[in-house]
Amino acid sequence: MDLRAQFAQAQQDVHGLSRRPDDATLLQLSALFKQATAGDAGDDRPGGFDFVRRAKYDAWNALRGTSAEDAMQRYVDLAARLNV
Repeated sequence: MDLRAQFAQAQQDVHGLSRRPDDATLLQLSALFKQATAGDAGDDRPGGFDFVRRAKYDAWNALRGTSAEDAMQRYVDLAARLNV
C-alpha cells in the first residue's frame, strides 16, 4: 500500500478509535495532518486569547520545513500506536 493510501486509512482509524486520545496526542495528530495536507503554517498566529487555535497553530508551526511525505509517515506511525 502506498503512503497516501496508508495516510487515508490512518485518518479513518483515528476517527474510529474507541477511546479519545489525550489532548497532546490530538494536537500532534492535527499538526501532522495540516503539515501533510497544507504545508507550512502561515505567518498569521492567532491571538493570545484564542487558546485552542493558538495551540494548534504552534504545534503546526513547530513542523515547519517537514516534508508532506514525512508528516504523512509520522501520522501513520502515531495512528498505528493508538490502535494497539
